[in-house]
Amino acid sequence: MTADPDKYPSRERVAVHEPARRGGSIVLVLLVAGGIVAAAVALMTLGRAQAQPYILGLLALLSMVGLFSLFAFAAGIIRFADRAADDPVRGSIADHAYDGLAVTDPKGHVIYSNAAYLALTGAASALEARPVERVFIGNPDVSEAVFRLLKAAREGKRQQEEVRIAGQDGAHGRWLRMRVRPLGDGKRESRYAVWSLADITRDRERQEDVFQELQHAIEYLDHAPCGFFSVNPAGEIVYINATLANWLDYDLAEIGSGGLKVSDIVSGDGGALLTSIVPAPGEVKTEVFDIDLRMRGGKTMPVRLYHKLAFGADGAPGASRTLVISRARDERADPQRAAEVRFMRFFDHTPMAIATVDRGGAVVRANARYAKLAQGLSSDGAAGKSIFSAVSERDRKLLIAAINQAAEGQGDIPPVEVLLAGPKERWGQFFVTAVEEDERETEAAIVYMLDTTERRALENQINQSQKMDMVGQLAGGIAHDFNNVLSAIMMANDFLLNAHKPTDPSFQDIMQIKQNATRAATLVRQLLAFSRRQTLRPQVLDLGDALSDLTMLLRRLIGEKVKLDLVHGRDLWPVKVDVSQFEQVIVNLAVNARDAMSDGGKLTVRTANVSTEQSAQLAYKGMPAAEYVRIDVIDTGTGIPADIVDKIFEPFFSTKEVGKGTGLGLSTVYGIVKQTGGFIYVDSEAGKGTSFHIFLPRHHPEQEVQPVREPSSEPKPRADLTGQGTILLVEDEEGLRSLNARGLRSRGYSVIEASNGIEALEALEEKDGAVDLVVSDVVMPEMDGPTLLKTMRGRNPDLKIIFVSGYAEDAFEKSLPENQQFAFLPKPFTLSQLVAAVKETMAPS
Repeated sequence: MTADPDKYPSRERVAVHEPARRGGSIVLVLLVAGGIVAAAVALMTLGRAQAQPYILGLLALLSMVGLFSLFAFAAGIIRFADRAADDPVRGSIADHAYDGLAVTDPKGHVIYSNAAYLALTGAASALEARPVERVFIGNPDVSEAVFRLLKAAREGKRQQEEVRIAGQDGAHGRWLRMRVRPLGDGKRESRYAVWSLADITRDRERQEDVFQELQHAIEYLDHAPCGFFSVNPAGEIVYINATLANWLDYDLAEIGSGGLKVSDIVSGDGGALLTSIVPAPGEVKTEVFDIDLRMRGGKTMPVRLYHKLAFGADGAPGASRTLVISRARDERADPQRAAEVRFMRFFDHTPMAIATVDRGGAVVRANARYAKLAQGLSSDGAAGKSIFSAVSERDRKLLIAAINQAAEGQGDIPPVEVLLAGPKERWGQFFVTAVEEDERETEAAIVYMLDTTERRALENQINQSQKMDMVGQLAGGIAHDFNNVLSAIMMANDFLLNAHKPTDPSFQDIMQIKQNATRAATLVRQLLAFSRRQTLRPQVLDLGDALSDLTMLLRRLIGEKVKLDLVHGRDLWPVKVDVSQFEQVIVNLAVNARDAMSDGGKLTVRTANVSTEQSAQLAYKGMPAAEYVRIDVIDTGTGIPADIVDKIFEPFFSTKEVGKGTGLGLSTVYGIVKQTGGFIYVDSEAGKGTSFHIFLPRHHPEQEVQPVREPSSEPKPRADLTGQGTILLVEDEEGLRSLNARGLRSRGYSVIEASNGIEALEALEEKDGAVDLVVSDVVMPEMDGPTLLKTMRGRNPDLKIIFVSGYAEDAFEKSLPENQQFAFLPKPFTLSQLVAAVKETMAPS
C-alpha cells in the first residue's frame, strides 16, 4: 500500500541532498553588459594617455572577477544551471510519489530520498536516510530478499521482491514490495541504483479475502447436492466436485493429480454425445443429455447432464462446464420418471444408431451410437448435422427417397444398404420409419442404422472362399480329364518310341510329343496344387539343407542384378514336406521377386524356429498357436498395391503382361503350402518391397505313423521289367484302357479288361478269383474304385490292388475302410512307370 500524503506534512519542503534552485534574470545580464559598454565609450572620449590607467584598472577588475568565478565553479560554489534538473514538474513527481524512492551511489550511500521513503524506513529527515540493507538488517524474513536485491544492484540489473515484515508488540505485520534498477543506461549512471519501496498490505489483504471467498465457493460446490465436472478439449477431466467423485467411488485427491479422462466415467458411447455439439464460433451452447456414468467398480448410474460449452472465435471448443443430476433415485420415487430413465438407457445403449430427422435430413435428436458413428464419418461434424452427409454421394439418393416416403406417412419402407461417407470403405443399412402425423412438422422420420461393414466383409470372404472352392473343383475336374488324355498320349508315345529307332526321321517328332506332354503334365500338376488335390510324397526334411541345395539354381534364376542372401536359423526343427513341391514354392516366389526387381535389388530367404508362444503373439488370422518353422522370402522390389494384395493367390490372376505369366504361380504356392498343413501370409507396400511368410508345422518323429507301402513314381532302372500273372484292368476310358492293356501284354502279363466296377466283379467271378492283381481307376460310373475295393476284399482279403487316378490319393483315401492296403499310381504315367508299379506290387512281400 502506498503512503498517504496527509500523513507527511513536511513533504512540501524536505531537506534532501540537493541544493535549492536559484533564480536567474536576463535584465541583470543586460544591465551588466550595458555598463561595460558605457564605460568603454566613456574611456574612448578621453585621450590615450589619460584613459590608459582606467583601462588597465577595468581589465584587472574583470580578470579578478573571471578568475574568482573559475575557482568558485571548480569548488562547486558556482555551477551552471541544468534546466532539466530545475524542471519543477519532474522534481515534484519524485518528491511527492506514493512509493518510496531512493538513489544510492556505488558505495551504497543514499544521495537522494523522497518523503515516502523516509516514512517507510522510519527516518525523521533526509540526513537520517539509510539504505535498504541497513533498514532491515537482522530481520530473517527479509534478509534473503535484500541480499538478492543488493546483488542485482551491483550487477546493474533489475530485481523485485515481496516480503512480509512482522509487527511489533502484537501489531499486524505489513507487506512491502521492493524494487531496484540502475539509474540509467550510461556507464556512469548504471553505477547508481534506484530503490523503490511500496506498502502492499491492503492489496494482500484483499487477495486473501478473495482467496477465502474462493475457498468457500469451492467448498460449497464440492458439497452441493449435485455433481459437477469440467473437461478440456483433449477429453481430460480438469475438475470434479466431491459429490460426483463420491457417487463414482473415486478418491478426490487421486483425481486432482490428473490422469482421469471423460471416457473413464462415461459408460458406453455416451462420451460421443459430449463431443457431438456442432461448433459455432463465438457462441456458448448448453445441451441436455441423459446417459449412464460408470463407477470405478464397473457399475453404472443414470444421470442427466447439463453440458455447457463455449467456442472461441475460430470455432475451437474450450473447457466444458457440466452439471450432473443423479436419476437413480427417480427409479424408486416416481414410476413415470423411472420409465423415462429406462427408455433413455435403452435408447443410448442400443447397438443400433438411432436418429430423428426432418424432411431435409437434418438430425433433430440422436443417440450415443449415432453420435459416435457421425464423428467417425466426418471430422467437421457434417454427419451430425445432416444424415445425408453420413452417406456417400453415390448412394445418397436411396436414403433421400426412403425419408421422403416416411415424410408422406408411408409404412413398410424397405431398408436400404448404402456406402457410408469417409476415407475408408464402410457400409450401413438404414431402416426408416414414419412418425405420427402431428409430429411431422419438426421430425419427419426415425432412422435406424446398422454398421454392416464387418458383415459384408465376412460375406465377401465366404463368397470368395466358395468361389475358390468352386474354381478348385473345376480345376481338379479338368485336371482329372486332362490326366486321362495325357496318359493315353504318353502311353501311345511310348509305343511309338519303342517302334522307331533314333535314326528314324520321325523320331525327333515323337520326342517333341513326349516333351510337350510332359510340360502339359506339369501344368496339370499346378492345377491340382491349387485345388490341393495333387499327390504329395512327403519326407522329413531339414529346410536349411534343402535351401542350400537350391542356392545355385536360385542364383541362375534371379540373375546378376539381384543379390541373394540366405539367412539360416540355428538348430532348425525338421518338417515333413514333399521336396519337389517345396522347391517349386521357393522357385515360384524367387521368380516373382526377380520380376518385381527389374532394376536390381536384394532377395532374402530367412529361416527360423517359431515357438508356440511366439506364434500366439503373431496373431496371424487362421493360424493356431503351435510350433512352426518359418521361411521368409523378402524382396526390395516394386511391392504389391493395397487394392490387389488380397487377390494374388487367386488362380489366373496376374499383374504381368499378356503372355508373360499363367497366373497360377502364387495359387500353386498357396495350394502346396496349405496341403502340407502350413500357412502363408504376405506383407507388402507399393514401392517398398514384398515379404512372404511361410509357416510349416514342426515334425515330431515320435508321432509319425508308418505310411502304406507305395511304389515309387520314378523307379530305379531295372534290367528286367517283364513278368507273368493275370491282371484285371478296370478303366472307363476305352482308349486309355486298351493302351494300358497292350503295354502290359507286351511285358508278358495276361490282362482282363473291364470298363467299370460291375464288369470287374463279373470278370472276377468268371475267373473264380484267379486274379493276381487289380489295376483300377478311382473315378468310374456305376461303381467307383473304393467301393470296388471293399467288395473284392470281402471275397478275397489278400487281393492286391493298384489305384490309378488323376486326383490325389487323399481325395479318396478317407472313403476307404481303415487299415486297407493298396498301391497308388498318379496319372499321367508312362509305360515304364506302369510296368514298374505292377511288378513291384506283385513281388512277394
